[in-house]
Amino acid sequence: MSEKRRDKKKRVLRNGESQRADGRYRFKYVDIDGKSKDVYSWRLDHNDPHPKGKPMDLSLREKEKQIQQDKFNQVVSNGGNYTVLSLVEKYVSLKIGVRESTKAGYRTVINILNKDPFGKKRIDRIKISDAKAWLIKLQQVDGRGYSSIHSIRGVLRPAFQLAENDDLIKKNPFQFELASVIVNDSVTREAITRKQQRKYLKFIQEDKHFCKYYEGIYILFYTGLRISEFCGLTFNDIDFENKRICVDHQLQRTSQMQYIIEQPKTESGVRFIPMTDDVAMCFKEIICNRIKPKKEPVIDGYKGFLYLDKNDMPMVALHWEKYMQHILQKYNSIYKEELPKVTPHVCRHTFCSNMAKSGMNPKTLQYIMGHSDISVTLNTYTHVAFEDAQNEFERISFE
Repeated sequence: MSEKRRDKKKRVLRNGESQRADGRYRFKYVDIDGKSKDVYSWRLDHNDPHPKGKPMDLSLREKEKQIQQDKFNQVVSNGGNYTVLSLVEKYVSLKIGVRESTKAGYRTVINILNKDPFGKKRIDRIKISDAKAWLIKLQQVDGRGYSSIHSIRGVLRPAFQLAENDDLIKKNPFQFELASVIVNDSVTREAITRKQQRKYLKFIQEDKHFCKYYEGIYILFYTGLRISEFCGLTFNDIDFENKRICVDHQLQRTSQMQYIIEQPKTESGVRFIPMTDDVAMCFKEIICNRIKPKKEPVIDGYKGFLYLDKNDMPMVALHWEKYMQHILQKYNSIYKEELPKVTPHVCRHTFCSNMAKSGMNPKTLQYIMGHSDISVTLNTYTHVAFEDAQNEFERISFE
């Protein structure tokens, strides 16, 4: 019978344990992937004193206990050797059937991690404090805004959750409230007033160059359509007989300049929007003035788009954003009383706010806007000022 191995203090060593000539202890084991690994410590037991001049560390048997616990929990050692970047790439590769805008957001995060040292760190070494410090650095050093950082964290948090679920790490370091870490410096998009809206539309209508966009911008102000929904409209979607607009798709153009048709953001996005006589007249003007292209563009089976660019392709959101930017620049260069920023989304905000102030039933407004949650309709898109409250007091009798 072989004699049991002992350390220099004559203590019996367990299987896998040994003591080197310099007094340091080693434990040799096989991880759950079948790979041979070693851990070291200057102490065998937690009751052993720390040797002078040596760093504070767990004892060997404390480390052994931790290894056994990880094996029981099936936690892969070293985080499976994933870096933050490679983890995000794995997470993105598993996201099938996402919208093109979402794919673009993923690419942005991957590009950021490619250039940032944080992306090269091993995931099992990222602590909550490290995650918070990196987000603070993105804002205070790199100059990124709150909404941008919110989007970045929106990819990293589920990616690390995937790692936790796969037992690559013990705890997701991105599970915290973002607003408790960085300053929310995002600017609330405000609706413009009815007076500003009238001035803006009148200027476009009377301008020799921009008047060709008047009907389209008028429709945006008086229907609440998302710009991608508006760009996707075809002749078949305009029902003049029943005075309604059919919204069941939207037009997008990818970063690779590919035109695609997508379904609305949610099931609530599929809807019919009523047309006023003025809106119907604008649609008729657009159709009447539309120059027939040499070859009608067809996108995913859809054709007859209302607005075409110089290349006879459907106009997309970027076109309207640029036109409205130029319109505002020209207006503000002429008049002393400048208008605030007007974008296609501001038109949507303005429509919703105007309808709310006019007393439209909130559930009706939710349907027209295509919101799946009424809180979005009430809290995000309606802007009420003191004058509105004052008018309500005057309108309502307290007798």
